[in-house]
This record gives sequence, structure tokens and C-alpha cells, in this order.
Amino acid sequence: MIVTTLDLKEKYRNYTDINGKIKRDIDKGILFPLVRGIYETNSNTDGFLLASYIYGPSYLSFEYALSSHNIIPERVVVYTNATFNKRKSKSYQNHFGLFTYRDVPKAAFPFSVQVYEEDGYAYFIASPEKAICDLLYIKNPVRSIKELKILLFDNLRINKDSFDQLKFDDILFLSDKYISNNIKYLKKYIESECIK
Repeated sequence: MIVTTLDLKEKYRNYTDINGKIKRDIDKGILFPLVRGIYETNSNTDGFLLASYIYGPSYLSFEYALSSHNIIPERVVVYTNATFNKRKSKSYQNHFGLFTYRDVPKAAFPFSVQVYEEDGYAYFIASPEKAICDLLYIKNPVRSIKELKILLFDNLRINKDSFDQLKFDDILFLSDKYISNNIKYLKKYIESECIK
């Protein structure tokens, strides 16, 4: 369960040294700091459930979401997240893992994000289509459809069969929300080779 310093100050209001009590709870493994002022009480909580509480607004995207959706073969151990208007990348390491946060365009941010609830936690994850767009947005620009295909299927190791099952209409809708050469070529590739 997630608790804040304010929650703990209320809970421990009868203690003379509340901060000392919090520190002792951390030392005993009763509290696990996520970021300053926010703690988790269960050491076995899955990191993906905590990502949006650590830094937000954010949602799981990029490699982590593609791995979750079985679009890439690798198991991704870093919790990669999308934010907007933060202007710089952030990363946090804690008991639950490494959490990274990168900006995507504000216009694209709210679309194609799925919300789930598990064990009392809400978590947010990009659809496979959105995760591909987000990942292409942060990659070095390609100069042709041929280069884009190498990036998608060789470098990023996106499964071609899984790619062919994507909702291309969703990608075409999202493509206008990014100012990105890679996504411009993704749109051209889909329109010229993928949509029958």
C-alpha cells in the first residue's frame, strides 16, 4: 500500500519524533521509499504498479509496454514511462527497480493509454500502437521507409507478425500528434505497404 509522509504523520501523531519513527520503519523494512515523501509498505509489490505514483502524470510506454504486449521478444526490466512538458528525462532507482521517464508531445500524451486496476493500485500503460509511436519519437531520425523498417524489425526487434496485427487506424490517428520524421515514415509505410 502506498503511504505519504502526511499519512505517516497522522498515523504517528502520538510520537514525539515522527521523522525518527519513519526512519526506523525504513531501517526495519516496514516502509520502502519510492521517492521523497512517498513510501510502499509491501516489499513484494510489482514495480509496474508503482510507476505512475513515483512521477507523473505518466504512463508505462516505450520498451516496457512493447515487451508487456509481446511485441518485442526481450523481457524489459526497466520501467520505461512517458510524461509531457517535463523538459528533461528522469530516472529513479529504489527497492522495486529502475524507473525512467521521458517526454512525449502533449498533443499525443492522453490518447491510447489503457487504465487497469490490480490489488488496489491503478496503473496506466500505452497500447501497443502508442508505445511504438512513443519509442519512434525518441529514436534518431530515419531518412526513408527502408531505414524505418530496419529500425523497427532489426534494431528494435519488433515482431513482424505482431506488427501486422496492430490497429493501423490508431497509428494513423496518433501520427498527426507527433512532429517526428520517424512517425512520418511510419505513416507512409503503413499507408503504402500495410493497409490492403
